[in-house]
Amino acid sequence: MILKELARNRKLVINYYKNGLLQTCKGSVELLNLHEQTLNLKDEKENILQIKLSWIHDIAPTAG
Repeated sequence: MILKELARNRKLVINYYKNGLLQTCKGSVELLNLHEQTLNLKDEKENILQIKLSWIHDIAPTAG
């Protein structure tokens, strides 16, 4: 169910832990790699961020 929601092309807010610090990123899912357990997220500035699925604290759709 969660993976199905991630596969939708819509804007998300993802809170994740990296190096012990809570980070927040807004963007849309570019690639969901289940083999490597990673999520590529394209932010508002067109940067691609690679986030490990185990780092994710929570995911929410953006307002609007």
